[in-house]
Amino acid sequence: MNYLIGAIRNGDHMCFGCSERNPIGLKLKFTMDGDKCRTEFTAGEEHQGWNGYMHGGLIAALMDETMAWWLWFKDISIMTAEMTTRYSLGVPVKTKLTVESWCEEEKRGRLFFMAARIILPDGKVPATAKAKFLRIEPEKL
Repeated sequence: MNYLIGAIRNGDHMCFGCSERNPIGLKLKFTMDGDKCRTEFTAGEEHQGWNGYMHGGLIAALMDETMAWWLWFKDISIMTAEMTTRYSLGVPVKTKLTVESWCEEEKRGRLFFMAARIILPDGKVPATAKAKFLRIEPEKL
């Protein structure tokens, strides 16, 4: 396992999405279920954009982080190169969300093509994302 992935998994970092050490972070925990990476999150009032609804940038951050973890579970060091997010419904705060990601195309050169979605408790999907992740050499960071 390379150093970057080891630091992420051991909590020796300040990632906004997944670090336990970041006092204002989301503190997400991830699991792999077959070919999907998943996490759950319940937004509080401090995560609002419009009153009662989660801020769109944080919705995108949830999906970005979940896509990245799919690759980190495979010991692949990456950074987001490009991401397109589509919103179709508001995401209410104080609602348990499921976020899942999967790989659409494993590799083309140094790029991995990923997808993600947010799922509400009633099964509706208020947001989806597609992204390209660039493989990096951790020692060059």
